[in-house]
Amino acid sequence: MDRKEFLKLCAGGCLGLFVLETMLSGCAAQKQVNALVVDENLEVPLAAFAKMKDGEITYLDSVVVRNPQLQYPLAVFRFSEDVYEALLMKCTHQGTELKLYGDTLQCIAHGSEFDNKGQVTTGPARETLRNFPVVKANQKLFISLK
Repeated sequence: MDRKEFLKLCAGGCLGLFVLETMLSGCAAQKQVNALVVDENLEVPLAAFAKMKDGEITYLDSVVVRNPQLQYPLAVFRFSEDVYEALLMKCTHQGTELKLYGDTLQCIAHGSEFDNKGQVTTGPARETLRNFPVVKANQKLFISLK
C-alpha cells in the first residue's frame, strides 16, 4: 500500500467514525431545559416539548429539566396534551443520576431501569422513583417541589 492509498483509507475511516458517532449520539440525546424555581415550583414552558418537523409542530415525549438549585434533574414525560409526569432522576438503589433513553430511565452504575411512570423494570433497585405533582396553566408546567 502506498502513501496515497493509506491516507485515503485513514480519511475514510475517520469520516465513517464521525458519521456513526453523530448518528448514535442523536439516538440517545434528550432535550435539556433549564427551568426557573418560582416559590416552590419549577416552571417549564410548554414550548419545551414542541419541535418543528417537516414544517409541522410535533411534540417530544419527554424533556430533562435542570436547575442549579436541584442536585438531580427531573425527567418530565408528556402522555397527552394535559397529562405529564415528573420524576427525579436519582436511582433508588444507590443514588446515581439516571440517564434518559426514550421512555426508559437507566442507571449507569448497576443497570437498574425504570419506566416513564417511575416503576422499576430491572433491578437491583426495588423502590419506585420519586415523582412530583405537575399542573398545566398559562402555557407552562408548574412542577411542585414540596
